[in-house]
Amino acid sequence: MEKQQMNFWQQLTKPIIGLSPMDGVTDHPYRHIQKKYGNPTVVYTEFASVEGICRGAKQLLKDFLYDEIQRPIVAQIYGTTPKFFRQTAVLLCELGFDGIDINMGCPAKNVAHSGAGAALIKTPELAQKIVRETQAGVKDWLDDIKVADLADITPEITAIIKERHDKLPPTQQEKRNIPVSVKTRVGYDSLVVYEWIPRLLELEPAVIAIHGRTLRQQYSGLANWDEIGKAVELAEKTDTLILGNGDVDSLTTAEKRIAEYGLDGVLIGRASMGNPYIFGAAKIDDPSLFAIAVEHAELFEEAYQNNEHYAFLPMRKNLGWYVRSIPNAKEVRSELFQTETSQEVKTILEKHHLL
Repeated sequence: MEKQQMNFWQQLTKPIIGLSPMDGVTDHPYRHIQKKYGNPTVVYTEFASVEGICRGAKQLLKDFLYDEIQRPIVAQIYGTTPKFFRQTAVLLCELGFDGIDINMGCPAKNVAHSGAGAALIKTPELAQKIVRETQAGVKDWLDDIKVADLADITPEITAIIKERHDKLPPTQQEKRNIPVSVKTRVGYDSLVVYEWIPRLLELEPAVIAIHGRTLRQQYSGLANWDEIGKAVELAEKTDTLILGNGDVDSLTTAEKRIAEYGLDGVLIGRASMGNPYIFGAAKIDDPSLFAIAVEHAELFEEAYQNNEHYAFLPMRKNLGWYVRSIPNAKEVRSELFQTETSQEVKTILEKHHLL
């Protein structure tokens, strides 16, 4: 395969240690902080609904905010309508993302009950059609189809996409191979790796990232890495990379899982909360986690305060994670959960001699 034809996944140094997408967590400021201080190999956005985007919900575009420090960055989407996946793929290509990921693993009731997320494990034909249409959307973009040409994208959203596209560095505006990947689970209410993963492999996704729990488990119990290992065996003679996910609490654990199961890499999720250094050792001149908490809060304000429905509330959970290991965490967290600005955050941390 020639260099110019390779997608970014194929050019990454292995093993891949990436930041897992997490709804309500991995927003633009969170990813920036993780990339700046931990430097995960790859990061994903929170997932956004293709139905919402194609029905004019412009507020969802905040999920696709990012900056150049976050590259390579993968946009994650979910839904059940194949034609909307195709159109959203064009939109994401125009926004300059390095990859597109389809969520087939979310266990949230409102998502699964709609037939999306992990519920797609039960409807493999629909899942395959969604992957095909997403791949077709990338091809549409390479064939010079633009967001303005799409039937279900509103003029208002089209204008926002064009504005963001025009601000991209010239090299990121160029046509290139945008890979499609899938994030899923080892089953819905039972283990079905041998039945499910081959259906995905037929579509030749660039990557399949697998969480080692079923939908029924949600996030309880232990992730089943033996099942993830079965997916590695199934993909052995394909070009699809396999990433594992679930209960990776340290870089040491990540490296152990990769070696034990022959993975191309792992994604770290919850263990990164309040701890970007999980992806690598802190440097001598790096700030404390508490100083990073203030920086994170400032980034959150900068990114979202001009939004019509801006609130500081979503930032507060992050503040709790940054201070959870200190002796008086409960007291400090209680105060931080009342904050409305980054300056208030700084004042509280200074009061407790954390800065």
